[in-house]
Amino acid sequence: MEFKNLVKKRRSVRRYSSSKPDWRKIIRAIDAARYAPLAGNMMNLRFILVSDKEKIKQLAEASQQDFVGKVDYIVVVVSDDSRLIQSYDELGAKFARQQSGAAIQNFLLALVDLGLATCWVGYFDDTEIKRVLEIPEEVVVEAIFPIGKETKIKTSEKRKVDLDNVLYFDKWENKKMVPLTRMRIRDV
Repeated sequence: MEFKNLVKKRRSVRRYSSSKPDWRKIIRAIDAARYAPLAGNMMNLRFILVSDKEKIKQLAEASQQDFVGKVDYIVVVVSDDSRLIQSYDELGAKFARQQSGAAIQNFLLALVDLGLATCWVGYFDDTEIKRVLEIPEEVVVEAIFPIGKETKIKTSEKRKVDLDNVLYFDKWENKKMVPLTRMRIRDV
């Protein structure tokens, strides 16, 4: 799929078909996450692919969102920031969040490209997620991703923010760019 179309097709899906996705596609999407930019080339993320029905039920309860439990697979993304913090002090936690977001976006785009759907779930009880999956206390639970195939029943599309509302030039709230034709050639 062309990149521009792939990005536009990615959306949060909360209704899944009963058709079980191929777990190998989920592994390929996780593999795409490894190619995100990393501070000091230190991968802090780990991906837990959950297929156990009882654990999926418990993860849905921990997120307080029913749709999370209506899939055959959930990916829980966690990060161990200790090496980044050791290398970059207080900036290590910031870098961990940045590279987690970048890696997760690669993962999400790969899922779309592979014909799968998910919703980024960030609201959950960390303590319960860690208990269910036996995650060490010092590890950060970044997000939960219920994965399935999108149902044919479509929900209304939420309109994305217009580019004009998020783009500034040269300084805060400046919405006008100086055209190159008005600049001198030696300024370029």
